[in-house]
Amino acid sequence: MYLKDLILDALRHAENMGVDLVIVRFHERLLEHVMADGGSLRDYSFSVHSGVGVEVYSSGGRGFYFTSDVSREGLKVAVEGAYSMARVSRPSFKPGFVDGWRGSFRSSFMIDPFSVEPGVKVDMVLEVNRESSSKEGISSAVTRLGFERDYRYVVTSEGVEAESLTVLSGFSHIVVAKYAGIYERVGDSKSFVGGFETMESMDLRAFADDVDGLALKVVKAGTAPPGSYEAVIDNDVVGVLVHEALGHASEGDHIVAGSSVISGKIGESIAGSGVTIVDEGLVEGGYPVYFDDEGVVKRKTLIVERGVLKSYLTSRAVAREVGLELTGNGRAQSYGNEPIVRQTNYYIEPGDWRVEELFEGLNGVYLKGKGMVGGGQVDTSNGVFTFTIGPSYIVKNGEPVELVRGVAITGNILELLKNITGIGGDLKVETSVFGGCGKGGQMVRVGLGGPHVRVKRVIVGGA
Repeated sequence: MYLKDLILDALRHAENMGVDLVIVRFHERLLEHVMADGGSLRDYSFSVHSGVGVEVYSSGGRGFYFTSDVSREGLKVAVEGAYSMARVSRPSFKPGFVDGWRGSFRSSFMIDPFSVEPGVKVDMVLEVNRESSSKEGISSAVTRLGFERDYRYVVTSEGVEAESLTVLSGFSHIVVAKYAGIYERVGDSKSFVGGFETMESMDLRAFADDVDGLALKVVKAGTAPPGSYEAVIDNDVVGVLVHEALGHASEGDHIVAGSSVISGKIGESIAGSGVTIVDEGLVEGGYPVYFDDEGVVKRKTLIVERGVLKSYLTSRAVAREVGLELTGNGRAQSYGNEPIVRQTNYYIEPGDWRVEELFEGLNGVYLKGKGMVGGGQVDTSNGVFTFTIGPSYIVKNGEPVELVRGVAITGNILELLKNITGIGGDLKVETSVFGGCGKGGQMVRVGLGGPHVRVKRVIVGGA
């Protein structure tokens, strides 16, 4: 029997039990990773994960069960397991419902990366890594290729039947430069929603040379004097800030738990009047999310409109609790995980400033994300953040004049958003095959980015 027939049979079995809502989700993911370190192959891995997750709502209860046994009997066990859990769980769930719909989506790619011989990929990585490792001043180099093929098929008792296939390909290069006893780690990566042709068309050596060159400059640079600065913030840093510090705070489960700085603030001004922030499933450069793992179409969701908080992100389990419509943000890492509220592509919409205009008259800093390999932390309950970012610049009279390393920024996200005085028109959103967003022990692919922005005040320290 075909896979889809088995899934639909499982759905009908659940419906015959008299449940309020059932969602059956098949998920298969292929991952391939090639890594070279110091001129030698350090890792080659390939994995396939596939199975079915069943989510059931019945009489106010909710149950979830998963299996890798995609047979008639295996799916029957999963359905009955989810139903049993729903019947014994605390009756507190009132799920959101949607009208039935059907759709099939496929990201564009020409060459399936999993059809290409592993040796070809290994040679590509080794060639770049060996050249980088041989350069004077480069203490170590790690070079990677990564590929993913993600297939999802979701059906619900409302009549939803949706499937998607997404292929990702990416290249990463991280080096450590040494000078006068100082070590500086710099890295960059580029991922595409596309096949192996994206790696063939990309000049991998030039990309790595750019990273190497930046590292060799940065290791000789000084550090920025700690203090409060007016700043221009580039696309990459804006993306991380908005995703981590506001995006998570706008997820409905944080609102329900009372652990968000923006709880109860819908209709209030939380940002500058020119700031509009959205979560969108389909945006150029980002990770495509056509529908979530609960069969809800992912449409553009306005979180902030011209400075005013408009909405939160929801799943079926929390939509009614926060009094909002479904936004298509119930996402799961794999078939073995329950969907929870997650972002898709979360970004500030572009303004009408040219980037060069943002620098006019600036005496402060230009905060950049390229080369960033550090991390950070955010407290969603109060909006306080700290991030280590990439090599940046001191700016005088509107001109970047001095490269600085070890840059960390700290502040409160609502204060930062209110201090935005200019927004560039250069929207850039990117995704990554090498990582994603972690929450609740799950990792999902997301899109990060935004335009350049100018802010009146940001606190800069040393990392």
